[in-house]
Amino acid sequence: MSTLHCPSLYQYTRRATREVIVGGLGIGGANPIRIQSMLTSDTLDTASCVKEALALADAGCEIIRLTAQTKVYAANLENIARELRAAGCQVPLVADIHFKPDAAMEAAKWVEKIRVNPGNFVDKKKFVERDYTDLEYEEEIEKIRKAFTPLVLFCKEHGRAMRLGANHGSLSDRILNRYGDTPDGMVESALEFARIARELDYHQLVFSMKSSNVKVMIQAYRLLVKRLAEEGLDWNYPIHLGVTEAGEGEDARIKSATGIGSLLADGIGDTLRVSLTEDPVYEIAPGFELAAPYQPGAAVSSEPLLSEPAAPFDPFVYTKRKADVITRSGVTLGWNEPVRVVLPKAACESLDAAEMKDFMPELAYEDAAAVEIDPRCAEDVAAVQEAPATLVTVKDGVDMPLPQAFRLLAALIPSRHSILLKDTLTPGAREALSAPMAGGVNMGSLLCDGVGNAVLVRRETDPAKAAYLAFNILQASGVRLSKTEYVSCPSCGRTHYNIQEAAARIRKATGHLKGVKIAIMGCIVNGPGEMSDADFGYVGGAPNKINLYVGHTPVEMNIPQEEAVEHLIDLIKSHGRWVDPA
Repeated sequence: MSTLHCPSLYQYTRRATREVIVGGLGIGGANPIRIQSMLTSDTLDTASCVKEALALADAGCEIIRLTAQTKVYAANLENIARELRAAGCQVPLVADIHFKPDAAMEAAKWVEKIRVNPGNFVDKKKFVERDYTDLEYEEEIEKIRKAFTPLVLFCKEHGRAMRLGANHGSLSDRILNRYGDTPDGMVESALEFARIARELDYHQLVFSMKSSNVKVMIQAYRLLVKRLAEEGLDWNYPIHLGVTEAGEGEDARIKSATGIGSLLADGIGDTLRVSLTEDPVYEIAPGFELAAPYQPGAAVSSEPLLSEPAAPFDPFVYTKRKADVITRSGVTLGWNEPVRVVLPKAACESLDAAEMKDFMPELAYEDAAAVEIDPRCAEDVAAVQEAPATLVTVKDGVDMPLPQAFRLLAALIPSRHSILLKDTLTPGAREALSAPMAGGVNMGSLLCDGVGNAVLVRRETDPAKAAYLAFNILQASGVRLSKTEYVSCPSCGRTHYNIQEAAARIRKATGHLKGVKIAIMGCIVNGPGEMSDADFGYVGGAPNKINLYVGHTPVEMNIPQEEAVEHLIDLIKSHGRWVDPA
């Protein structure tokens, strides 16, 4: 299978890109991975936007995005930019555009970069099923060309950069009907716009492929890089990384680390945002934390292999590795079994199963009897080649980046063997990533590629916290649900209500509904699409008014915000998904 998205799955190499200039800031090329965030204040409120932007700049934010939902909002970017520059803040500004080409033209006068969502820049989403003939499809592309060309020419003339940011939740009806709600559709949506820009000899482009589904996000970015490489050497544009609607707290950080970390390990990513349903200033530290091991001069490295094995997984389609069923101390592991949580025996024995309930670790490491090998050692690999199905892991002290070490292990040992993932190969050593972030990067990323039948957390030394962290990693990776799953957007100037307060109320009311997936969305721009695989949706439809969805279908509209959580509970009950809290 092709792995054209990166030179090697087993050795880190940063993808080489052209440099794109945003204001005075370089993205891609030899530049560091840039960290960005987005304001939550109303773009018409100049004072609040300036205050929030200055706080982000003080925290180290390198690029600041603002929403510009109409031409009126876009015009106020002039005042915001003027006040920020007068305050000595030179952080480049990006206008976030949806649906309104005229807003993009106005915003481009005042900011250094325009983010265009190809799914709704021209298309008006009607969710209509329709078969497009080739001629009809080309007529739609011509509409895009007519609306998009003026913006491209203005940006080219005035030195503005542009991000073509496809979102899984806001693909056009045209794309959905031809490609489906797929990574292929996301990539083609962006490439349609890129081809028009290139026809006009405009190349200050950055791409992104965001989704709240981490597996979809990873696959879409990899497919994008593969497609860019196939288009030609001069399609080497920088990439912006992000998991959209990641939520809040530890869950959101793990989810972001899983998606972003997987791609950074592939050498993909020149700028990133950790999207949190929190004050934007809290997005900056985890962004720098994730990027640190991959920055110029500090990049992970390992000795190249003399001969590289075939990829142990399809980088573009999720398939769980098919291991035979084995039993350890009464616990089954294997392909159709849940991914198990393992802790050291002392940690397991210190926990009260009645208190831990669904979060009790299932197996002690000492009882797992895992065979530890160095996947670079031919003798170690040979020792398990003919052995009956067993549990195998990478030996501590192996001097390889952890994701690459386990990829190599999965490629070399027979698929009948189960694999125990670790969050560190140097227990007790001081490492760059915190325990939650390391869990996402080092284990969540592998789980999203179908590798791993059990996880061992050792970076967190508190036994209860380690157990909760392990289950949270499984949940963030989408391989095992142990509690309610939330898809929660980070808020922005388009949000019609206080989403952080609403998310807290919803979590308090529904946090006991194991396996139920609830989307909490600020507006309808990405809302219906991003929550298409959620069971229930809570979406801002108008100021302080909420629309409720079941899947992709709106069922209650314009509910006063103060009543909406009760309506959500009633909706969950009416669909038989409610249980009373213990």
